This record gives sequence, structure tokens and C-alpha cells, in this order.
Amino acid sequence: MPKTEIITGPINLPKNLSGKHALVTGGTRGIGFAIAQILLEQGAKVTIVAQKLSHLKKATAQLQVYGDVNYLELDVTDNAAIPVTFRSAVAHFGPISILVNNAGQAESALLMRTDLDLFNRMLAVNLTSIFMCTQMVLPGMLTAGWGRIVNIASTAGLTGYAYTTAYCAAKHGVVGLTRALALEVARKGVTVNAICPGYTETELVQKAIATVVKKTGRTTKQTRAEFAKNNPQGRLIQVEEVAHAVAWMCMPGASAINGQAILVDGGELIKASS
Repeated sequence: MPKTEIITGPINLPKNLSGKHALVTGGTRGIGFAIAQILLEQGAKVTIVAQKLSHLKKATAQLQVYGDVNYLELDVTDNAAIPVTFRSAVAHFGPISILVNNAGQAESALLMRTDLDLFNRMLAVNLTSIFMCTQMVLPGMLTAGWGRIVNIASTAGLTGYAYTTAYCAAKHGVVGLTRALALEVARKGVTVNAICPGYTETELVQKAIATVVKKTGRTTKQTRAEFAKNNPQGRLIQVEEVAHAVAWMCMPGASAINGQAILVDGGELIKASS
């Protein structure tokens, strides 16, 4: 099959987000890092938040060549810490115009082996954190009459996958929250959308592949192929592809895109429904 060309380097586009302050949760690696980079390239000032200081420092050193970037430590499941962190972000770069709720985790287990701690953990990091972070930025966006909230959901927010009931429940919740809030703010200059990637080339998927290899005895190559087979393009999604979709939703010209759950999956769910 023909090789798919993916843009991975800086893109020379007009800096449509100059003067905007974007905050990206989970912004040190994978999808979050790629999102932070492209928003910087578009002229935004970017705050990245994550749990590990070492990861934050490394990511900031790599990102600062693209523009103004700041970092703050935050565990998005620490509800008491979220307001403090967001106030610090505003003090540094000004009001937050763009929020990308990217932080998330995935754990798999049969439903009968999913204890309440696991279930609540998946809800806390994948759904409740979005609720909490969004509450922090929404008043300022409404006052300004402009804002972009982009929630990184998953194809698991629109369909089911065996052994991931807690994760699927949380991601379905993200899509529901997105659609409901989009209606609340539809006439106020703020848009709320979700991006739903398929299996993406991230550390999260690499860990999932390693788990399958360990449990089944398959090779890494066989397992990667298994993960990619549901994508009609026959490959894993790349983080830059997700980031470009996010950047598009943040543009001033995307003001009519609201309440959407945009699939970045190579056609996986179309294939599944046909």
C-alpha cells in the first residue's frame, strides 16, 4: 500500500492564535506535547501541566524553541490543587482562551474484575478532571466573549471495547459533557468540542501492546498489527494528526464547529458500522 505522508516538523501557517493563552493538560508527552507544539507554532502562549516535574522541564526545554511556554505541576485528580494551578497559569500568561483537556489514563479488566477503585480512578482522571478544569476557565471565556475548549476523548467515547468498561464509560461521559456544554455556551462566543482518536502511537498504546504480548505470548509485531487492523488505513494514528485536528478547532475560523465529536481514526468506526 502507498506510504502515508505525515507532517511532523514545524508548519508555516499564519499565526492565527497570537495573543491567546492555551493550557494543555498532560502536555509533556504524546498527543499533549504535539498539541502544545502546534499551538505554539500558531502563536499562542502555552501552559503545559502534568504530574512529573522532570517531564515538565524536559518538555518545556524542547517546546520553548517554538514560542512562549510555561509549565506547572498538577495531578488533575487533585481537585483542591486545580484552582491554585489555574490561578498561577493566569497570573503568568493572562486569561486562558483555549483549554485542551488531554490528560487521561486507560486501564483494562473484565467487568467482574473491575473493582470500585479502578472504576472511580478512570472517572476521576478521564472525566471529572475535565469538569473541574473547564469550570476554572469558562467564566473568563464568557467574560471575554471568546473561547475554545477541546476535550480529548477517544473512539471509546462513541463505541464499546471489551475489557475497558470503566474507560469507555468515562470517555462516553466526556462526549456527553462536551455536547451538553456546547449548547449552554452556543451564543456566547465559546465552542466546546471533542476529538476522538483511534489507537494512536503513544506511550499508552505501547504499554497496552506490551501487556498483550505478556499475556498472550504474541510478538510485538503481531500485536501492533492487531491494534492497527481495525483502522482501514492499516496503521496506528500519529500524534501529529490528532494535534492538527485540535489546532483546527481552536482557530477563529472554526467558530461554527461546536458540540462535535470529531473522529481521528482512519475510518475505523465507519468500517465498524458498515
